[in-house]
Amino acid sequence: LAEWLTAGSASPNSEWSAAWLSLDQGDNDPAAFWTYVVAALQTAAPAVGADTLTLLHEPQPPQIESVLTSLLNDLSALASDIVLVLDDYHVIDAHEVQDGMAFLLNHLPPQLHLVIASRADPALPLARLRARGELTEIRAAELRFTPGEAATYLNEAMGLALPAQDVAVLEGRTEGWIAALQLAALSIQGRDNVAEFITGFAGDDRYIVDYLAEEVLQRQPVQVRDFLLQTCILDRLSGPLCDAVTGKPGGKAMLEALDRKNLFLVPLDDHRGWYRYHHLFADVLRARLVDEQAHQVPDLHRRASAWHEQHGELSVAIRHALAGKDFERAADLVEVAVPAMRRNRQETTLRGWIEAFPDDLIRERPVLTVGYAGVLLLGGELDGVESRLQDAERCLHPGAGMSEGRGALSTAMAAMADGEFRRLPGWIAIYRAALAQAQGDVVAAVASALRALELVLEGDHLGRGAAAGFLGLAAWTNGDLEAAHRSYVDCMASVRRAGHQSDALGAAVTLADLRVAQGRLRDAFRTYTTALKLASTHGGVPLRGTADIHVGMAELYRERNDLQTAAEHLLRSQQLGEHTGLPHNRYRRPVAMAGIRRAEGDLHGALILLNEAERLYIRDFSPKVRPVPALRTRVWVALGHLDDALDWVHESGLSVEDDLSYLHEFEHITLARVLLAQHTARTAEGSLHDATRLLERLLPAAEAGGRTGSVIEILVLQAVAHQARADLAGGLAPLRRALTLAEPEGYVRIFADEGPAIAALLKVAAKQATAPAYVRRLLAAVNTIGNAAPVQPGLVEPLSERELDVLRLLGTDLPGPDIARQLSLSLSTVRTHTNRIYSKLGVNNRRAAVRRATELDLLTRTSDR
Repeated sequence: LAEWLTAGSASPNSEWSAAWLSLDQGDNDPAAFWTYVVAALQTAAPAVGADTLTLLHEPQPPQIESVLTSLLNDLSALASDIVLVLDDYHVIDAHEVQDGMAFLLNHLPPQLHLVIASRADPALPLARLRARGELTEIRAAELRFTPGEAATYLNEAMGLALPAQDVAVLEGRTEGWIAALQLAALSIQGRDNVAEFITGFAGDDRYIVDYLAEEVLQRQPVQVRDFLLQTCILDRLSGPLCDAVTGKPGGKAMLEALDRKNLFLVPLDDHRGWYRYHHLFADVLRARLVDEQAHQVPDLHRRASAWHEQHGELSVAIRHALAGKDFERAADLVEVAVPAMRRNRQETTLRGWIEAFPDDLIRERPVLTVGYAGVLLLGGELDGVESRLQDAERCLHPGAGMSEGRGALSTAMAAMADGEFRRLPGWIAIYRAALAQAQGDVVAAVASALRALELVLEGDHLGRGAAAGFLGLAAWTNGDLEAAHRSYVDCMASVRRAGHQSDALGAAVTLADLRVAQGRLRDAFRTYTTALKLASTHGGVPLRGTADIHVGMAELYRERNDLQTAAEHLLRSQQLGEHTGLPHNRYRRPVAMAGIRRAEGDLHGALILLNEAERLYIRDFSPKVRPVPALRTRVWVALGHLDDALDWVHESGLSVEDDLSYLHEFEHITLARVLLAQHTARTAEGSLHDATRLLERLLPAAEAGGRTGSVIEILVLQAVAHQARADLAGGLAPLRRALTLAEPEGYVRIFADEGPAIAALLKVAAKQATAPAYVRRLLAAVNTIGNAAPVQPGLVEPLSERELDVLRLLGTDLPGPDIARQLSLSLSTVRTHTNRIYSKLGVNNRRAAVRRATELDLLTRTSDR
């Protein structure tokens, strides 16, 4: 590979450059893996991946698909090609990394060519790539030496002058395996009885590499043999590092001598400063080290750990400490690393480190056990969190939790670890509030959050913001929206002071949600406008959370029936990219688009979008007050799919006799809608009675909680219920009150979405001069349902004629090469068109492109052409 890359990039006509990444076991953490991939790419294209690195190290990084979309966009803009080599990919076994790689392969821009060097087939969609003609495989049959090549290597390169029969024996026994031939040649050099060695080698020994490596090792001088064994624990070797591990000088000279002797040493840079052993050779050396000098292994790892710590490579220092079973030292180092790992969202690596410790040690180290509780909570694993927090509390008395080994750390690192220790009481209380909130125990969540505010250290703005946030979430869950708003104002201010501006935007979304629930749409607009100003002052890179602000603005404009402006905000959100939104808010964009589709009369399109929203929904600590299944049920009611709506009622377990709570208020209002629809469709008087009784119970509860948004909707449904009885006069009273509350805030869709059921009442109200201008506006909105030209925020720019041709074939089962042949295009050109189609449609795979094209009626248009 190295020879091919060197020759290709050096060619005068070359239009590509190379990037190389050598992997090791420590690269199974997704954040670390993709950071190194970007760093490798930047050696060939320095402008690539700056935003990607920012996303990877955000306090709350988005899903890897969003991160990689940013990288793919940068690569797509390159003028020349890059060949990215991932060497030793067989060490990668983390599902999160494999999933990201599969996404990358599915969306490779034509400028990027991926080369994977691996001992085993990677867990990637190889079969699909083969079927598409997008995979070139170079396997053992192509790589092994032919008999002629073996003879050239053994006799000319190694100077052995072997007869053809001996060469044939070695080639046959090794099956042309170059590493084995190299070991055999090294074993033969200087040997008196070569024939005897070859005869023995040609026997039934199943462990060729072990056998040959032993032969090579036994023939080395003692100092070389000791050096090889003592340094084989290292993933990378340099002169100073080898000196530290062996305890002897001369490491640089020894590495250079081994390199000259071709003794399985691979240079990692152009300056011969860093090397690694051939992995097969290193495996044998490590096995031999354990067999012959097992007592030295812990001390070798301890020295390696100390060197890497001193040079700022904390992760490598931790790996060596763990490998050497020096758990106390490893624990000290992990405690130092906890804040940065948490900040960079490397919970997978942190969890792996902690779980490598004996459980007794974890429970005796409060920083470790609280860190473990945190990664469990973030992973949604609630069992065991409380017991870990109790373990930490037992250690929190004067002097407890301070390891004797901490004195070996640098002064700065010891101070960092001690600082983390002093923050523990506050964070234990915060994690207790998080646990209680996740379990639905609002009383306990409030108590723990209040306790956290007492315990959080002065200057720990993030801790103070987190505690205020959980107080707000608890109040929101209870329906005390004003208290929730006050707490979230404090939360937003604290996280801004802590420098977590993206979390501040996330808090702004919650503040706006609270104002909407209170029926205060103008205040919600002001909240979003202020948040957009905050986002715009952050320089050229959009803050995470900016896309969510635009989605929220779209919802407000939709309610005001300004569908075009709403669509423009959704388009802006989409153009910013998923990486500029918080992960738990991804579902909100299709929900907002579904609202626009419904306002246009496209109820089936709204259903498709709500199904997508349900797939994207991620449960977090926020109360689930507007569940997607309830939104979908409302569309079913509008479509007349009563059986589907009744199935939802049955599955949700809702009843008109339920105790009422804000947490289920939206669902109970939805139940009232289903009952009204049941009366209309099946003349079920009992359903109308039940709906009326439920609405009568819901109204005072919403009024008492100051939830004016719900109050307006309930009043509208009460008016509709009177209309269902042909009691127009009775329906006017709740309608007038709803109009009085709604007009100052600019509500439109909350009335208009009722369609004909509300139109008759509005006409009567107009005749009686009730808010005449406002009522005329509402009637106009009702009358245009389904007649407006659909707004298409997903189509950033029109597709070209050729892109429409490619899109039509994407809707078939044809693989990429067949599409290229049918259109008389190169595969690279088809992939370029496909990537542009994805970008314009706002999707990231073929199936989503076809689905979106169907929604936009693009496939029909291509057929007509």
